[in-house]
Amino acid sequence: MSKTKTTVPMSNLVKTLRYLALYSHVGLIGWMITWYFFLPTTSDYSVGFIILIYIIPLLLPLPGIIQGSPYTHAWASFIVLFYFLHSITVIYAEPTQIIYASIELVLAIGMFAGCSSFARLRGQELGTGLPKLKSVMDDEKDLYEGESNE
Repeated sequence: MSKTKTTVPMSNLVKTLRYLALYSHVGLIGWMITWYFFLPTTSDYSVGFIILIYIIPLLLPLPGIIQGSPYTHAWASFIVLFYFLHSITVIYAEPTQIIYASIELVLAIGMFAGCSSFARLRGQELGTGLPKLKSVMDDEKDLYEGESNE
């Protein structure tokens, strides 16, 4: 019987990281909606632009994050880097919005740390993690040196 994500129990650390990623992700979605639609800002962006650039990218990995998919957590950690960069830029360029951007920064850091750590550790628990570079190099060495000796 093969091990699947439903048969391999999650350690407490992995569960904590999963919830960090989930709550930070949902919090970031809620915060971006709140910031751009309900708080008084001097935004020159259209509603369509805000939805397309700030909201939809966060909605794409949401089903996989809710299900606890390590693969989705891994690529969601790349998506959240945009929000990290956005918040740093706003903190630097728009001092009037430093509080808003700081909240985004904290949520983005939480999501990144939770997603990337969960993906790595859950992948190891499931046996789907990437092999160590040394073992890959040893396998390639055996493969190519074995061919040259024949």
